[in-house]
Amino acid sequence: MVINSLRGGAAAGGTRMRQGLDKREVESLAKTMEVKFTVPGPAIGGAKSGINFDPHDPRKRGVLERWYKAVIPLLKKYYGTGGDLNVDEIHDVIPITEDYGLWHPQEGIVNGHYHATEPQKIQKLGQLRQGVVKVIEDATFTPSLARKYTVADLITGYGVAEAVRHYYELWGGELAGKRALIQGWGNVGAAAAYYLASQGVRVTGIIDRAGGLLSEDGFSLEDIRQLFLDRKNNTLTTSDLLSFEEISQRIWSSGAEIFIPAASSRLVTRGQVEQMLAGGLEVISCGANVPFQDPEIFFGPTGEYADQHASVIPDFIANCGMARVFAYLMETNVEITDQAIFGDTSRVIRRALERTRQQGNDRTGLAQKSFEMALRELV
Repeated sequence: MVINSLRGGAAAGGTRMRQGLDKREVESLAKTMEVKFTVPGPAIGGAKSGINFDPHDPRKRGVLERWYKAVIPLLKKYYGTGGDLNVDEIHDVIPITEDYGLWHPQEGIVNGHYHATEPQKIQKLGQLRQGVVKVIEDATFTPSLARKYTVADLITGYGVAEAVRHYYELWGGELAGKRALIQGWGNVGAAAAYYLASQGVRVTGIIDRAGGLLSEDGFSLEDIRQLFLDRKNNTLTTSDLLSFEEISQRIWSSGAEIFIPAASSRLVTRGQVEQMLAGGLEVISCGANVPFQDPEIFFGPTGEYADQHASVIPDFIANCGMARVFAYLMETNVEITDQAIFGDTSRVIRRALERTRQQGNDRTGLAQKSFEMALRELV
């Protein structure tokens, strides 16, 4: 576990699990979280928990239980956590920490940052308990009312898609009819694809860890909805699946204006960016934290190259949806409805992009400008 700082008396960042994870990865993600909180708030430090373990191992639950038991003292006082790669907010984090006496995984922020009185603590934690696991009832925000998806399931992907919509409104261009490539078909990638398709975007390519799909004309909204609903263990599942080898060779040169990297960190290579640029790439909305294959924590040569040649909406803006939901629900007497929660996330992302645009109308250098503003705020 890494705490980058206790700015504002607290720090927050999710818990991730993957085989091969090391301390440097957790350090870099904790620093990224510190930058991220400059967008959604609250004004706290960044942190991250990481577990080097195979998430498909049947012993996963026991590993998580022992981990949360170890960090409960910090979660009580000044650390807030949530779901992340291969760790689910609703099914893993909340029930396990509740068993250890935590009212909510964000309790440490309520105590450390807000210094809440007992009534304030009850109100804020009550809003968190209700809002994060709230089942979405408004058909506008879910691919299926029958499946009972929660805010936590969909809000990050929604924000990634809204970042693209706001980008075209602010910098100019028609969103409907654009082509999109999606990397990763978990909650973030699949949800972003669904919301983009709802706006008239043609998803033409999907690459997931087991394989992928291509369609020159783009998949229909109903196709995307069905692919979303048919996922098994958050992976793309279809009888038409192309092998990983084939999709890896074909997707990057297939042509699209929008790219959503929403798989693991540090996967996107310089060669892949070059191929997408040759195919008309305009904007990258980062659903994954630190998506480019660089060792540097914030900006390496691949990220810089992408930022110099396309519009890169950085992760701390594009995928801040869950962090913003936490911040929103810790405010006083908020409205806990689908429209209020999703609308708030969309507005926060738009305001961040508006501030970036005030630095200049250029369509390149967005990530660098955004980072510079965030770092100035932190320094």
